[in-house]
Amino acid sequence: MSKISLTIIFIFILSTTFAQKAKVNSALLDKEAGKLDQALSSIEEAVNPANAKSESSIAWAHTWEVRGEIYQAIYKSKDDKFKKLHADPLWEALKSYQKATELDEKGKLANSLKIKMQVLINDLSEQAVNAFNEPNYNKALASFEQILTIEDNPLYKEASSNAVDTALIFNAGLAAYKAEQYDKAIGFYKKAAEYKYSGSRTYELMNLSYMAKKDSTGALAIIQEGLQQYPDNSILLNQIIDIYIGKNKIEDAMKYLDRAISTKADNEILYLAQGNLFVKLHKNNEAVKCYEKAIALKPDFMDAYFNLGNIYYNQGVKQVELANAVPSNELQKYETEKAKADEEFKKSLPYLEKAYAINDSDRLTLESLKNVYYRLQMLDKHATIVEKMKSVQ
Repeated sequence: MSKISLTIIFIFILSTTFAQKAKVNSALLDKEAGKLDQALSSIEEAVNPANAKSESSIAWAHTWEVRGEIYQAIYKSKDDKFKKLHADPLWEALKSYQKATELDEKGKLANSLKIKMQVLINDLSEQAVNAFNEPNYNKALASFEQILTIEDNPLYKEASSNAVDTALIFNAGLAAYKAEQYDKAIGFYKKAAEYKYSGSRTYELMNLSYMAKKDSTGALAIIQEGLQQYPDNSILLNQIIDIYIGKNKIEDAMKYLDRAISTKADNEILYLAQGNLFVKLHKNNEAVKCYEKAIALKPDFMDAYFNLGNIYYNQGVKQVELANAVPSNELQKYETEKAKADEEFKKSLPYLEKAYAINDSDRLTLESLKNVYYRLQMLDKHATIVEKMKSVQ
């Protein structure tokens, strides 16, 4: 091949290279002029591998830097026409800056890329917060994850401290939980817990994530871990109690409930829960004491009054069953057993009436009162309750 031919080929290659790089610069100028649709069209042509002329511009780090700038500008635009150019412009910006970093082997663009990545973090943070509030939890999560990707970029790390962004990790966990991506949520929370971020709250949220995916074994393990660090935390104690109750491990639940009461003896809810556990253990006398303590702490505690009345009501029902089991030829014994049942119903009455006075729309209270009034042949009051129940759903 002649020298003239080689020269022509070389000139052609140079002209093509300059033409494509000129297109990149043109895209940048269009972006600065606010012509984002033209800028996007030009930059996409410059990175399109199907375009034979784009070989040089695709391998040019500056091309990808400019592409990132254009997509960030699309995100920031107030013009709906431009905002519709791409559904997720910040993700494209991130991919562009990553590619620019990869191609910039000599670090000529290092300083500008560091700045642009910091600005991108700000934009992604804004996007994450807006998405969370919309709510669009999947988008919020994706935005948080993209920030973490930037923070893990070696170039960005050079310009930032080595401090772990625990707040961001925790917020990513919140978004993942809301998006029902529970495995991701647990992963983020575990990372936050390593740095003791948000204290016991992180373990509380991990438990909720495990329970949401119906993994009570995982939930139990994580709460036990949390209680090793925060032994007196009432929320963690309540959570582990609920898990043991769900597993019908009443004795284990009682152990933690005793521990919870020892740390917060003025909490009426704990005594209510303890009373409920004693009922499950068929220890009604102990349950009565617990409900009475709950009422002493909160005189208008409707649930405690109802549960207390319900103990005597249920004892009355059992006594009726005993009476009905008496042979028909033993009338005296039947009357004796029935009288015992009536005594239990009478004991339940003041507590059920107090519960009704506090909340006259509770269906369970109304049902129990109706039955007690009937058993005791208090028919006027029975009729009043029956009428009341017609208006309660």
